[in-house]
Amino acid sequence: MDKTKPYEISKTVVWEAYKRVKANKGAAGIDDESIAEFEINLKDNLYKIWNRMSSGSYFPPPVKVVEIPKKNGGVRILGVPTVADRIAQMTVKMYFEPLVEPNFHKDSYGYRPNKSAIDAIAITRQRCWRYNWVLEFDIKGLFDNLDHELLMKAVYKHTDSKWIIIYIERWLKAPFQTKDGKIIERTAGTPQGGVILSGGNF
Repeated sequence: MDKTKPYEISKTVVWEAYKRVKANKGAAGIDDESIAEFEINLKDNLYKIWNRMSSGSYFPPPVKVVEIPKKNGGVRILGVPTVADRIAQMTVKMYFEPLVEPNFHKDSYGYRPNKSAIDAIAITRQRCWRYNWVLEFDIKGLFDNLDHELLMKAVYKHTDSKWIIIYIERWLKAPFQTKDGKIIERTAGTPQGGVILSGGNF
């Protein structure tokens, strides 16, 4: 820890965040920098993330918009943060997730540690022998229309850490950038494709 910084963020956690982001792979963001390119100056790049986050001066760049075709027609908008921004998000996630994880329902499997779609299928296979009904629902455009104010109320409920709150607010407001360079401001919703605000993390 560096006591001269306003926020105490561990360099070790930033390093671990980088390793998790690397393991997840993923495409480059608006800067077109791949993980391999980020690693060319790894030490300096990780220090820059830590230094800015711990000083409160980290601001996320716009999120790259990628359109993914849906099977039933139309497209799903995927937001791709830069490699550096994914590491910053992962850093916050590693601090914040243990605070909220105990509050999730035991049957919630999406985007949770040590749980997967395979686990959900396994429990479904067990229960299909006990019940003769299935309840399925889908809320159209749920993550595209999430109310930022309500979402931040949920964050405040689980932490009073100023730096976690600051950065989550900044990620909520980070604009989209289309392939032709157009900037789209956001006042609601969370981009699917990030680390901490991707659909399912809240």
